[in-house]
Amino acid sequence: MSRRDLERQDGFSEVSPQLGELDSEAFDELMADDPDAALDLLARMAQATDAQLAQLSRQLAGRLVLDLARTGRARARGVGKLTTTRADVGAGDLDIDASLDALVAARSEGRPPAIDELRATHWQKPATAVCLLVDRSGSMDGERLASAALAAAVCAWRAPAQFAVLAFGDKVVAVKELEQTKKPERVVAEVLALRGHGTTDVALALRAAGRQLAPSTATRKLTVLLSDAEVTTGGDPIPAARALDELVVLAPADEPEHAQALVEACGARMAEVAGPMSVLDALRRVVQ
Repeated sequence: MSRRDLERQDGFSEVSPQLGELDSEAFDELMADDPDAALDLLARMAQATDAQLAQLSRQLAGRLVLDLARTGRARARGVGKLTTTRADVGAGDLDIDASLDALVAARSEGRPPAIDELRATHWQKPATAVCLLVDRSGSMDGERLASAALAAAVCAWRAPAQFAVLAFGDKVVAVKELEQTKKPERVVAEVLALRGHGTTDVALALRAAGRQLAPSTATRKLTVLLSDAEVTTGGDPIPAARALDELVVLAPADEPEHAQALVEACGARMAEVAGPMSVLDALRRVVQ
């Protein structure tokens, strides 16, 4: 975006008073006053034709959305399972039954048992694998970019070992594949660089998510669809949706109808979102 276009955005003149400048204090004030507007503006500035401003904005956006995503502690979902390991390698309670032979042998030898001879039990929490699907069809304005960047950051923070980010329109582009090693800052930067393109093939995106998650050994396999779910090309998405282990659709609050029809048909869940911060709140509840 040109500076002339950006000057139409509230707060831009204060945040970037001169070519190539970004006033962090002014941005902090805008963020405190209206987080959604601030994130919208920051995502737009990340695509500025002013190269210095774009670079500064991408750096700030990467730090900011990851900080926002880190709010709160990640919690594994489900009750987990009771696992027995050697007491020297796993924290937990001493398993008397499993350690009985070692205890008897040590007593007969007149010595205390060695810790690596004993067994301990602990609850092993289920792992989570997440595939985020970002709808890039139509135009990608600042609000949509900021929402997508925040969603990617939450996935990177809550499921760091196994998360994928796929952008789709009439084709699917992998920002990060599930088993690929890529720093969260880079993932966020690449999401912010997305351009709107093409029509919307929801079925294609859901099948791509299924392929990403299929090899995972995680206990929970979650697909998050950030889209209004309106199909403008491709086939019926319902069979692909039903084939997924777990699907959550984050749909715009002003256009929830298509997403609602999809989730009702396949037994998925949906949250209506209005702005980047509501996407963040919704994902904190979903990816636990």
